[in-house]
Parts: sequence; C-alpha cells; structure tokens
Amino acid sequence: MRVLSGIQPTGRPHWGNFFGAIHQYIDLQEENDGFYFIADLHALTTVREAAELRQNTLNAALDLLALGLDPKKATLFVQSHVPEVSELTWLLMTGTPMGLLERCHAYKEKKAKGMTADAGLFTYPVLMASDILAYDSEIVPVGQDQVQHIEVCRDLAGSFNHTFGETFVLPNAKTLDHGAKVPGTDGEKMSKSYDNTLPLFGNVKQIRKQIMRITTDSRAMEDPKEPEQDHLFQLYRLFSSKDDVDKMAAMYRRGGFGYGEVKKAVAEASETYFAEARSRREELEANLDYVHEVLRDGAVRAREVAAKVLRRAQTACGLR
Repeated sequence: MRVLSGIQPTGRPHWGNFFGAIHQYIDLQEENDGFYFIADLHALTTVREAAELRQNTLNAALDLLALGLDPKKATLFVQSHVPEVSELTWLLMTGTPMGLLERCHAYKEKKAKGMTADAGLFTYPVLMASDILAYDSEIVPVGQDQVQHIEVCRDLAGSFNHTFGETFVLPNAKTLDHGAKVPGTDGEKMSKSYDNTLPLFGNVKQIRKQIMRITTDSRAMEDPKEPEQDHLFQLYRLFSSKDDVDKMAAMYRRGGFGYGEVKKAVAEASETYFAEARSRREELEANLDYVHEVLRDGAVRAREVAAKVLRRAQTACGLR
C-alpha cells in the first residue's frame, strides 16, 4: 500500500506530533511503500524568516531520521522540491467550493482565537489534498484533528473524477486506535499554535522544567481523582507499560498524592522513551552530508511519481 504523510517545519516537533502521526510513519514503513515529506510550503503561512525555515526543514529531517524513519524502507523528501504538487494544487483549486473550505475546523479554530487568516491558511486543505493525490496515496496516517482534511481531499478527488473521469486514487486516513489528542502543558490539545508544547529533542533538564510547570487543578492531595479526566495521567500513559499505567490509575483513585509526583514520573518515563532517538540525532548532526543525500534521493523518486499523476490530471481536464 502507498502511505503518505508530512510534518510542518514550523518549529521543533513535539509530543503531539510524534504520538499523533510520526510513530505511525515508523510502524507503516515496515510493510508499505511510504512517502513522508517535510511541508515547507505549508509552513510559509506562519514562518516568515528564510533562514529560520531552512533550519527548521533540516531539523525536521534530522528528527524524523533519528526517530526511526529508514530511507531504505521509505521515501523522505521536502515538499517544495516537488514543484508538480504546486501545479496540481491549482487544478484542484479551480473546482473547490468556498463553503467546503469555510467549514474546515482548523481554519475556524484559528479565526476564533483571533489569529490572522490569509489565503494560504484558508486554502491549506487544497494544498494538503494535492500533497496526498500527487503520489497515488492510499493510506494517510494523521492525528485525529487532521481527519477532516483527508475527507476534504476525498471530496475534491471524487469531484474531479466525476467531472473529468477516473484520475485520482481516493485515500483513507489512519489515526491512532484510541483516537486521543495529546494534551499540552495547559491541558488543551498540544499545538505549536497554542504555545503549550513539549519538544521531542532539546535540553533534557529544560524539558523536565517544562513538565514540572504543567498546569494542574487545586484539589487537595488526599482527594481521590479520576485518572482519565487528568491530562498529566494522559501524558504518563503515552510512555508507560500497561502495568505501570494501571498502578498510576490506582494511585489516582486512592488519593493521597501530589501532582509533583506524577510530573516526575512523566519526566522520567519520557526521557527513557526518547533516549535512543536523542543519541541517533547527535550522530546524524555530525553527518549532514548523509542527511542532504537522503533528501535529494527522496525528491528524485517523489518527482517521478508526482509527474505521472500531474500528466494524468492535465490530460483529463484538457491541458494536454
């Protein structure tokens, strides 16, 4: 099966990125034809400094490779290195209803929070659809909050196919089995836009300090608490075995503990979980020529596939 997904280089990837999508990349590359890209074109809606975008893109490649993406099993490339995607976006845009984009929750949420909305943000789902359709993708691993965009992609592809004949493969989203959103330091969904993230890489002591500052409620230590309703417990569950999670849940229901104890457990579990990836990243930083080679080879393969799909779409709608 052809699998595709991407990550925006708008800053360092965080726990939400990993558990929402990246770890699925790693799992799916074993038995599928994986195409994974760094979405620098999407990042232009928020990153306005050229040097920052270039560095973020390189960091994203280092992070993905360190976390276990294997270029021998999957294709890793930078979105803008495949210009066919931008051309395909226009073909899709000409048939995209305004109302469809206005209903997309990511756009509505950012507007509701008072963030500046430009045409790039508004038409984000169309470029995302092009990213997917350009490679005849069949499976798209995404976080729960991105499922609606896959539905938009299917709508646009289905409409194009209906108008011009069978052209695009209709993809399916693959989400985490439990469908949970990773909570941020304030208890809301972890997102760079909300400034509540915990990074995958960086200074371990600084990350631990961020964990220890996570917002909690003011209930007394002796009070029993429902673990499933607490964001600290939800974070702990991401990194821990079933036995450890069960013990933590029992402690919550019993009461008589402080949130500082849970925060320390979250910090220790997360540090152990990402220790191997941190070591691999240091090795990759010392061999950037290899990283650039991986991205160049990935772009060559991605362009070969995208060019065929673009020609198919151009022919179908009369541009060839």
